[in-house]
Amino acid sequence: MNESWVTVVGNAATRPDFWETAAGVAVARFRLAVTVRRWDRGRDAWADAYTSFYTVWTWRSLAANVAGSVSLGEPLVVHGTLRVREREWDRDRERDRDRERDRPLQGDGGGAAAAAPGVDSGGGANQPRRWVTAEIDALAVGHDLTRGTSAFRRISQAKPLLNALTGATSP
Repeated sequence: MNESWVTVVGNAATRPDFWETAAGVAVARFRLAVTVRRWDRGRDAWADAYTSFYTVWTWRSLAANVAGSVSLGEPLVVHGTLRVREREWDRDRERDRDRERDRPLQGDGGGAAAAAPGVDSGGGANQPRRWVTAEIDALAVGHDLTRGTSAFRRISQAKPLLNALTGATSP
């Protein structure tokens, strides 16, 4: 399957939201702000241009580590697959829908849509509100060390202990 792999450098625009699914899978989500900088020859200095916002999704151990490591405003490097989706808020049913799959979104209801709706094309009071959102399913998230230092703490995975007498492992 063809996917768009991206590496994006920016700042955490929100604190990570962390929860576990009904199946016990850890999930964390946060917004990443990426501001383009250009050299301004007239002022002989760097100048900020436009800012793009991405919703970053992390799963399992990465989600738990992101929730414990990332704070608002910190410089980050995110690597993962890019998805651009058209979303719709159905006012009559009061739910967020992923128009690509025509199904209600999973999560906590409001999702990324409430944080940054993007382009609103809702016509009137009876029309659903529509927007486009860019999301990254992250494979890796780390601090941008060109802008500061970081201290790494390895999380050890619990391994079953071997019982020397019986050869069985403990639960």
